Amino acid sequence: MNAKKNKMFGLGVWVGITAFLIGCMGASGAADPKPSPDQIIEMLKAGNARFVSGAATHPHSDAARLALAGKENQGDYAIATVLACSDSRVPVERIFDVGVMDIFVVRVPGNVCNVDEIGSIEYGLAHVKTPVLVILGHTQCGAVTAVTHAAEGKGHALERNIPPLIAGIRPALDRSIAKHPDVHGDDIIPYAIEENIWQAVENLFFASPATRSLVHDGKVKVIGAMYDVATGQVRWLEESKITDILTRVEANPNRPMDPMAEEKHDHGSSAKPHAAEEK
Repeated sequence: MNAKKNKMFGLGVWVGITAFLIGCMGASGAADPKPSPDQIIEMLKAGNARFVSGAATHPHSDAARLALAGKENQGDYAIATVLACSDSRVPVERIFDVGVMDIFVVRVPGNVCNVDEIGSIEYGLAHVKTPVLVILGHTQCGAVTAVTHAAEGKGHALERNIPPLIAGIRPALDRSIAKHPDVHGDDIIPYAIEENIWQAVENLFFASPATRSLVHDGKVKVIGAMYDVATGQVRWLEESKITDILTRVEANPNRPMDPMAEEKHDHGSSAKPHAAEEK
């Protein structure tokens, strides 16, 4: 079988998997029950394969779906929560070839995980009841580039609210420099972009007992991924790293333990970045 036939065969397998899983969701599109975390990840992989190959189907995007969204609870439909960058080159629903009510998206420059993002993720997992959380970084990330240039003394002035927004990226950059001492200048940026995905996972696990509990109970799977803005391809990162980070966080005696908010909660507070400890 030649390369072209191999590619078409692979695409056919992905389409077949997706058709099967969507069929399991029922004619209305409602997941009752929703697919398992592993099945959902396969659906997202299949959607990205269609997007990259130019065979996107744009599901759940018609008037009937909009009418359904107007009267149904998103918690009965959404299958994944995705933390992604605000970058216009990262159109989350399109790159996974999904539609209305399919994913709960949290977007912020640098896909950082501060208090607003962590609260949004908790809502997506605990209330929208998505069985999967994807932490999605991307190539050529402007936020990571800005932090890198600032650390090298060649940054430029930023508006007053931007530095605290992206401050949590710095620990990821520092670890990248420590791991790759022979890499300098802009060449360190791709390493820092990937490390920043793990930083977001670390910050989330540290600050969110609810998320830790959902992962422990097998109700939620967290996975890291890297999107290439030049090819449309999503590269899925090693799942074992998620377990390692969770184990490290749970060994930290300073981690919050109560998953629920206090009655008098300071809604104006900001979560400080929690630097990962290397072992």
